[in-house]
Amino acid sequence: MGCFTGFIIYITSGGTNSHILQFNEELFFIYLLPPIIFNAGFQVKKKHFFQNFVAIMMFGVVGVFISTAIIATGCRYLFPRFHLKSLTMQDYLAIGTIFSATDSVCTLQVLNQDETPLLYSLVFGEGVVNDATTVVLFRAVQKFGFDQMNISTAWRILLDFLYLFSTSTILGVIIGLLSAYIIKTLYFGRHSTDREISLMALMAYLSYMLAELFYLSGILTVFFCGIVMSHYTWHNVTESSRVTSRHTFATMSFIAETFIFLYVGMDVLDVDKWKLAKRSAVWPISGILIFLTLVGRAAFAFPLSAILNHVRRTPATHINCRRQIIIWWAGLMRGAVSIALAFQQFTSFGDTRNPDYATMICSTVTVVVFTTVVFGLLSKPLIKCLLPEHLRILHGSNSDPSSPKELRPVDLEISLLSGQTGGSSLLRRSSLSMLLQDPTAAVHDLWRKFDDCYMRPIFGGRGFAQNCPGSPR
Repeated sequence: MGCFTGFIIYITSGGTNSHILQFNEELFFIYLLPPIIFNAGFQVKKKHFFQNFVAIMMFGVVGVFISTAIIATGCRYLFPRFHLKSLTMQDYLAIGTIFSATDSVCTLQVLNQDETPLLYSLVFGEGVVNDATTVVLFRAVQKFGFDQMNISTAWRILLDFLYLFSTSTILGVIIGLLSAYIIKTLYFGRHSTDREISLMALMAYLSYMLAELFYLSGILTVFFCGIVMSHYTWHNVTESSRVTSRHTFATMSFIAETFIFLYVGMDVLDVDKWKLAKRSAVWPISGILIFLTLVGRAAFAFPLSAILNHVRRTPATHINCRRQIIIWWAGLMRGAVSIALAFQQFTSFGDTRNPDYATMICSTVTVVVFTTVVFGLLSKPLIKCLLPEHLRILHGSNSDPSSPKELRPVDLEISLLSGQTGGSSLLRRSSLSMLLQDPTAAVHDLWRKFDDCYMRPIFGGRGFAQNCPGSPR
């Protein structure tokens, strides 16, 4: 739709324009991305997400560093052959982070949370953490001015990344808990669907804006704010607010996704940048970037999967060869995050006068469109080929609904972190024995005890929320 709209504008303007609105990275990061990421955290099935949390963090954090190193190194040695002489070492590192950012929006369209819960949890969870890691790493790279990479600079980038990652997560959790406490204990906004939903939306947006204000990762902050809100805040509102909030946040996310794709599609035909760019170099550079993206993703997807299979020996969490291929393929799509970071690195207020920078912008848009259309269209046929329908239904039959989507009484007894339901047998084991035999179940058991004794009585949640007029609870 975006390409078609840009083409119509291009024809009607006599080849002088192709935009209704020009892509603006600030508009993207401030208004379009937050509702998508928040809804992802709000709707995610916490059991599968936290059950695979270690795997998600390895793919989303370690994978980004591996992919960035491979892409940046490849570009550093190949791009000078196309006379891109004005690119510095900082630009090459930025390019590495730009093309390490997967498109979590596309992932939502090609994977089903109920049919393939493990794959959805791994790929989508990695996508969100990947985007957050990429943005944090990108800002860390921009923060340091250097011409040559050395151990000291790499160490400073790593420390800065760890600081931003941890503080962004903590801020999201704090704002989520604050929203739950306000709705549970204060009279303002209670018993009114409009006020309850408005308060939830404003608190979520507050978490994002505070993160941006303090130069943290707004993506990571609003994502964990959404998870905390779905665990506590969502259970403190009336029944009508629960139903309405679920559809409201999903609608806002869908509208933002539509605008993003329109933006990206129209930017393909940006006349000014194509005139300034070295058009003979755009296509080979785009090919190199696509090849390095394939190699960079394979360099961590398969080795990390093998390591995880060695550590996690349960059949439910085993990542077989077919799943590894799907994980590798589904993460190849690049989207609006890559374009926004490219604009941030190579333009000033959406414009550039440097032919090399214009070439990189055009190459980025070309790669995004190619990976979205080609890899995106081939994703579902690949999944059907590697995972036949009977296997997908079998794997999805044991999946549990996330809180904002649907509730069942048996969910009270199902672990958020472990795929096992034999809780009574686990409780009879000693803590040390549990930790050695099943660390995930042991951590979950300790968390449930702490959550039930201290967190839910203060912040509310399932089974601890007070009855409100208009709610059938």
